[in-house]
Amino acid sequence: MWPNFVDIGKRPSVIDVQRPFGTDARSCCSDTVHVLEREPLLTMVRSRSRSKRRDALRARRTFRTAHRTESRGTPETIVQQLAVPKDPLWTLREENYEPALEHEVESRFAVSNGLLGVRASLEQPTRASRPRAYVAGFFGPPADGTGGRALVPGPDWSRIELALDGEPLTLEAGETLAHSRTLDLRRGLLITEWRQRQASGRVVQLRTLRLASLADRSLGLQLAEIRVRRPATVRVEADIIPAMVAAKRVQDAAGVGIWRTEDGQHSLAFASDCQLRVGRRVLPRRDDARLSFRWDWAGKPQEPATFTKMVAVARGGPTARGLEKEAVATLRRARRAGPERLVAEHAATWQERWANSDVVIRGDLGAQQALRFALYHLISAANPVDERTSIGARALTGDAYLGHVFWDTDIFVLPFYTLTWPAAARALVMYRYHTLPGARAKAAGLGYRGALYAWESADTGEETALRLWVREDGQVVPIRSGTDEQHISADVAYAVWQYWNATGDHEFLLSAGAEVLLETARFWGSRAALEADGRYHIRGVIGPDEYHEGIDDNAYTNTMAQWNLECGQEIARLLRLRWPRRWAALQRRLRIGAKELVQWRDVAARLAVVQDPTTGLLEQFAGFSQLEAVDLAAYEPRGAPMDVLLGAERVQRSQVIKQADVVMLLALLWNRFPAQARETNFRYYEPRCGHGSSLSPPIHALVAARLGRTALALRYFRETAAIDLDDTMGNAAGGVHIGALGGLWQAAVFGFAGLSLERDGVAFDPHLPAEWDGLSFPLQLRGRSLRVAVRRQPLTVEVALTSGKPLALRIGDRRHRIVAGETWACRCAPGHDWKDIS
Repeated sequence: MWPNFVDIGKRPSVIDVQRPFGTDARSCCSDTVHVLEREPLLTMVRSRSRSKRRDALRARRTFRTAHRTESRGTPETIVQQLAVPKDPLWTLREENYEPALEHEVESRFAVSNGLLGVRASLEQPTRASRPRAYVAGFFGPPADGTGGRALVPGPDWSRIELALDGEPLTLEAGETLAHSRTLDLRRGLLITEWRQRQASGRVVQLRTLRLASLADRSLGLQLAEIRVRRPATVRVEADIIPAMVAAKRVQDAAGVGIWRTEDGQHSLAFASDCQLRVGRRVLPRRDDARLSFRWDWAGKPQEPATFTKMVAVARGGPTARGLEKEAVATLRRARRAGPERLVAEHAATWQERWANSDVVIRGDLGAQQALRFALYHLISAANPVDERTSIGARALTGDAYLGHVFWDTDIFVLPFYTLTWPAAARALVMYRYHTLPGARAKAAGLGYRGALYAWESADTGEETALRLWVREDGQVVPIRSGTDEQHISADVAYAVWQYWNATGDHEFLLSAGAEVLLETARFWGSRAALEADGRYHIRGVIGPDEYHEGIDDNAYTNTMAQWNLECGQEIARLLRLRWPRRWAALQRRLRIGAKELVQWRDVAARLAVVQDPTTGLLEQFAGFSQLEAVDLAAYEPRGAPMDVLLGAERVQRSQVIKQADVVMLLALLWNRFPAQARETNFRYYEPRCGHGSSLSPPIHALVAARLGRTALALRYFRETAAIDLDDTMGNAAGGVHIGALGGLWQAAVFGFAGLSLERDGVAFDPHLPAEWDGLSFPLQLRGRSLRVAVRRQPLTVEVALTSGKPLALRIGDRRHRIVAGETWACRCAPGHDWKDIS
C-alpha cells in the first residue's frame, strides 16, 4: 500500500486527458464516445477585414442555431442513445428478470455521480423491487425510528407507468418475451430492453436509458422508446414520489417539489420536465403541481413514441431558501441543451475520467471486467466539488449501513482518488477536517484530549453507531465499535498524511491537514497509559479483527497510534521550519507546547507492541497466542461466516480472525517491517483469517502479491471481485461494497504492479500472476502525469512521464530521473537482475 515518506512537492496541475499508456486504439475509451463538435474557430474575428469578421460571426450564429435545434432531440437521435454497446470489456449485462435476484441487480447496475444516485430498479416496479434514489448528504432520522442519523432516500424519479387500452404493462402479468439490463461502464449509462406480451395478447417493446450526469451533478436524465405491434390507446404516466416517510413533502410549485428531513435539518428541491413525442409531434401533457405527468394517444405500429424526463436537484439546509430557483435554473439549462447534448457531455466527462484512471489487464478477461466494474463505481461515487459529504460504505447504491462513512473511505477508497483524481481525494480529506469538531467532542466525552473520529460518521461527524442491538431471542447486546474501535483516528491521520505527500497540496496541509494530524496525535498521547512495567498500554479496544472485543495492546491499533504520534511530531517540525508563522498561529490556537510534543515522543517510543525479536512475529493482541487454534480448512466450503458457525463466544476465545489485522498493518506500513517479518506474519495470520468482511480479501491479495505469492494473490483478487459480481457474501442487495472495490484497484496497482511512493519519487517491484500478460495504468503524482505499463514475458516495466517536473524512479534496484516526454524501461533478467533497456 503506501510506505512512509516525507516529501514537499508542488500542488498537482490540471489533469491531462490522454490515452492510457501501453494501450492501443481499440482498448482506449475514446473510440466510441461521441463528443460534440467545437464551435468554428474564431481567429478570423480578430481580423481587420470586416467581411471576414462578418462571415465568422455568421458561421458562429449558424452553428449555435443548428446546435440548439439538433440538441432538442429528434426521435431518431434519441433512439441512437438507446443503442446497447456490445463490447464485453465495457459492459455488464443481466438477461431476464429473476425476482429473487432483483435487489442485488439493482445495486450492481446503479448509476451515480457522487451527488445523485439511483438504483437500477425497474421503471415499472414489481413486488420484488426496491426503488431508491439518493442525494448525498441528505441525512436525517431513519425511517425505522432507531435513532441516530441515516441517509434518507430522496424522491424516486425513475418511475414510468405504461398502459395499453387500460391494461397496465408489468412483468408480473402476461409473458416476457425478452428482458435485459445493460450497464454501459464506458459512458455511465443504464440501458433496459423489454418486450412483453400482455394477457390480452398485445406485444409492447420498451427501451429505456438512465443516467446521473457526471457533467452536471445536479441533473438526472431518463429516455424511453415505446413501440406497439398493433393499434392501441396508450397511456404514459411519469411521477416523482418520495421513497420513504423519513422525508416529508413540504412545498409544491409548478414542476418543483420541496422535501425536508423529519428533523428539518436538510432540504431538497426537485424540478422536473417531461416530454413525449409521437413521430415528430410533441404531445400536450396533463400534469399538476405534484410532479405527475400524463399523456394519452392512439398508438400505431409504425409510429414509435419517445419519452424524455429531466430532473434537477438542489440540496440545502433547514430553510430551503433559494433551492427552488437553483433547481429551476439547472433544469432550464438542461432544456436548452436537450437530451442528445446532455448524454454527449456526460459521456465526454466519463471519457476524461477513464483516460485518467483505467487499468488495462491483458490476458485475463474476467479480471479486466471486474476491475472496470470496480472503477465504474469508484468514479460514480465521488464528488470533487463537495467537501461536506463523503462516501458511505455502500456509496449511493443501497440502504446498508445507512449511508455512514467508515474507515473504508480513508484506507481502502482514498488511494484510488489520490493517484488518479486528486480533486476528489481533496474533497474527501476535507470532509474529515470539517467533521473535526465531532471528533473532538467524542474524545472529550470519553475523557480524552484531541480528536477521536466517529466509527460511523454522517453529516455532522458525531458518532452514529448504534450502542445496543436486540437479537432475535430478545436479548439486548451492547455494540462497542462506536466507542472501542479507536484505530479510526489513526486511519484518518494516515489518509491525510498520504494525500498530502502524494499531491504536495501545501494549502490543504496548512489550512486543514496539519490540524487533523496534530489533534489525532494528541488523542493517542492522552489515550495511552503508562504502567508499572515502564511501557505505555492501550487497553480495552477493538482492532480491525472485530471478532475479539475489549482486547489490550492490539498490534494494529498500537503501531498505527505510534505512527500517528511520530507523524504529529514530524508535522510540527516541518511547520516550524517551513512555515513558522503558520505554525505559531496553529500552536497558539491548539495550545500545543514543547512539553506535549516531548510527551508524544515518549509515548511513541515506549508504546507496547509484542513482537518476537527473532522471527519478527507480532502478537495480534495481548494473549492472542494463548487462544484456541482452529483449523479453518476443516470448515470449507463455508456457507456462513465463522462467528455464525462457531458462535460469538467461542470465536472470541479462538484465534479465528474476522479480517486482515496484522496483515492490514503490513499493507499500510510495509517499509516499517523487514522482509523476514513481513513473510513470517503473513504466513502465520493468513490461514487464521475467516474473511468475514469484504475488506479482507483485497488486502490479502495486495500483500500476497508484494510477497511474490502471485497465485494466492490472484485467488484473493478473484474473491474480491466476486463479492459484488456474484454476491458471494449474500448482502449485495444493500449496495455495492465500495471499500472492496477500492481495494481491488490497490491489489492491482500496489500489489501486482508493486507501486510504492518513496521520499523523492516512485518505485515499482512488480509480481504479475501467470494468467496476466500485462498491466497498464495512469497515475497523478505531485503535479505530474505518468503512464505505467508492466509486461510479464519478459518481465518489463515502462514508465512515461507525460507532463510535470522531473521525477525520481526506481524499478527493482535500478534508479533514474525521468523528465517530461521521456519513457524509461527496465527488464528483469533471471535472478531478479534488472537492466535498463530504454
